[in-house]
Amino acid sequence: MTNEPQKIRIFILDDEIVTVRRLVQALGKDGYEVEGFVSASEAMTRFSERPADILVTDVRLSDADGLDILQRVVALAPETKVILMTGYASVDHAVRAMKAGACHYLAKPFRLEELRNAVRDVLQDAGVVGRLVQATSFTDRFAGIIGRSSAMQEIFKTIQQIAPLTCNVFIQGESGTGKELVARALHSVSGRDRHPFIPFNCGAFSEELVANELFGHEKGAFTGAGSTKLGLLEAAKGGTVFLDEVGEMPIPMQIKLLRVIQERTLLRVGGVVPISINVRLIAATNRDIEKMVAAGEFRQDLLYRLKVVMINIPPLRKRQEDIHLLVEHFVTLIANQFGKPVPQIAADFMGTLSSYPFPGNVRELQNIVERAVALSREPLLTARDLPPEIFFAEAKPVEFEKDSRHLKVLEQEHITEVYRRTGFNQSETARLLGISRTTLWRRLKQLNLFSGE
Repeated sequence: MTNEPQKIRIFILDDEIVTVRRLVQALGKDGYEVEGFVSASEAMTRFSERPADILVTDVRLSDADGLDILQRVVALAPETKVILMTGYASVDHAVRAMKAGACHYLAKPFRLEELRNAVRDVLQDAGVVGRLVQATSFTDRFAGIIGRSSAMQEIFKTIQQIAPLTCNVFIQGESGTGKELVARALHSVSGRDRHPFIPFNCGAFSEELVANELFGHEKGAFTGAGSTKLGLLEAAKGGTVFLDEVGEMPIPMQIKLLRVIQERTLLRVGGVVPISINVRLIAATNRDIEKMVAAGEFRQDLLYRLKVVMINIPPLRKRQEDIHLLVEHFVTLIANQFGKPVPQIAADFMGTLSSYPFPGNVRELQNIVERAVALSREPLLTARDLPPEIFFAEAKPVEFEKDSRHLKVLEQEHITEVYRRTGFNQSETARLLGISRTTLWRRLKQLNLFSGE
């Protein structure tokens, strides 16, 4: 694992492209990793994917208000430091900016040295320096991935260890666990991050189309091929190609891919001249690849070439300690995307999600939170904002011929489970069970579960 310090990441946001270019160039020469934006929406989209350490933004933007951006950034990533700049400086405005969470306030026009000094002042903050001294300082977030569980921490360490290398990587995990996120993280912290990251779904095309997409074709190779087309493996040129659902790739195509990996060259469809390629392959599947090999559905020799390093992403139900963190992240992210105030999260909302098995994993969790934030009219998310099916997801069909328990016992177990999932909220439990609160109260008394709510 590398102990080299990470570059400080700075975003510049101003609706004047000349200003953006000037500041990006100046801070880039100082050794910072700098990205410039003239659109607030584009900046916030990028920020939600991978937050910056410092945001330098104008107060007056064509598509947003700088103070609103400041508040959204503080809510989304409290550790990010914000420097505001404006051509309409006033004491009152400066006070408001500082109260909202800005670290510095620069009045335009300012000298580049003033900005450099402001950035240096921000970096004296122990929180920023301590977080960036080593790559291993990440605790629950890494390159867009969130997780504090031991399994995710191990994945973070593996990514840091193998990212600088050229070896191919194989990622295995259920649908929705974040296989592409891990692939993007590997790319973003590697030496290939300034070159393309190209995802390709191997299961979405026929054999002929897979070959055409990956290898490209020469002019006249087939009817309609009016010009030469570069394939993804050639177009990546120093970058990374992510082969998603690689287990669905047809066997003949697997043979061609194996040859490309071995020889580091390819032939375009209709071509006769080998073309050298420089690309890292990251493959992924949600299936048991070893069983596919045993069944003759996937070539063992290709798997050897793709699986130099294997990363297994556990399903969300096996890392429940990550659920709370993910819920908070998605609530903040989605509320900001919708332009709504970030709601608080009630105990029954979090408790219900914590006991749900999430067959769709992180993708399903994000969908559930998005629905709740979109439909909620209150500043507090409660279990009432969750879809009803969440409360009954774990209920298994009863095989009556094999289950001798009395119906009354089954009813009691069902009531107890729903009551627990709602965080012992009687009103919500009664609503979900379709019974009156009085009837529920009597049942709870019989079960010695009356909480006195």
